[in-house]
Amino acid sequence: MEAQGAPREGERDHTQARSAADLEAVFDVPVQISAVLGHSRMHVSELLRLAPGTVLKLDRKVGEAIDIYVNDRLVARGEVVLVEDKLGVTMTEIIKSDR
Repeated sequence: MEAQGAPREGERDHTQARSAADLEAVFDVPVQISAVLGHSRMHVSELLRLAPGTVLKLDRKVGEAIDIYVNDRLVARGEVVLVEDKLGVTMTEIIKSDR
């Protein structure tokens, strides 16, 4: 007996393909992506004294997940990776939103 509401065999693939095709209209919409390593608070006087080589203490520990935002909305967590000579981010957790 098939569970009520469960997709039939082959139906899931069709639904996923249709969903991807439905999204095609927004593929070219630009979004802003930010990978936040951490935060720090300081007075303006401290900010003005910053110089090259200054180390800022952040509110995260080494190896702790970073936050990934899309248009200022937290969507995932990840880790910093090195790809050739550039920094990148690997998503390790998707954050589900109530909205």
